[in-house]
Amino acid sequence: MIGKLKGLIDSITEDFVILDVGGVGYQVHCSARTLQALPSPGEAATLSIETYVREDQIKLFGFRSDVEREWFRLLQTVQGVGAKVALAVLGTLPPNDLANAIALRDKAAVARTPGVGPKVAERIVTELKDKAPAFADVDPGVVRLSGAIEESRAPRPVADAISALINLGYGQPQAAAAIAAASRAAGDKAETAQLIRLGLKELAK
Repeated sequence: MIGKLKGLIDSITEDFVILDVGGVGYQVHCSARTLQALPSPGEAATLSIETYVREDQIKLFGFRSDVEREWFRLLQTVQGVGAKVALAVLGTLPPNDLANAIALRDKAAVARTPGVGPKVAERIVTELKDKAPAFADVDPGVVRLSGAIEESRAPRPVADAISALINLGYGQPQAAAAIAAASRAAGDKAETAQLIRLGLKELAK
């Protein structure tokens, strides 16, 4: 199995790159984000590779990092997500943003991917929710709070404060993060109005 390729960029198309490694041109399928980040033809590049072997073909998928390749594998453990959809998701959201979206259960962010509808986005954030925090750059307290809100277990003042910020136009993950910070600062007995004021201050930073 091929795990990594290092060579010179021969050509780049909408779907793949031809990487010249010692005179052999490898066709490597990449996400749109990866293809846009590659250097110009003739310049050196290194790609982490996922090799698919089928009866009638061998297909290579390339990634800028091992973490991105790991997400490619993880995404395909979700029902209804194949290689094409996994590449599309990674083309829309870089690994850290994807991890954050899943950790905070931000289905809307995942659904921005072309070809990914609400049902598939729901499955992605649900089935990978226990794996995302390990990759995410999110305060674990925010993840727990977001989960509590999702399952209607958040304290009433907290839930009301987040709802108020959402009504003001903020996204659910941003509102949850701000109120989580506000709740830590104000303590468990804080009232809704106080949490809203502190949450707005957090969002203004």
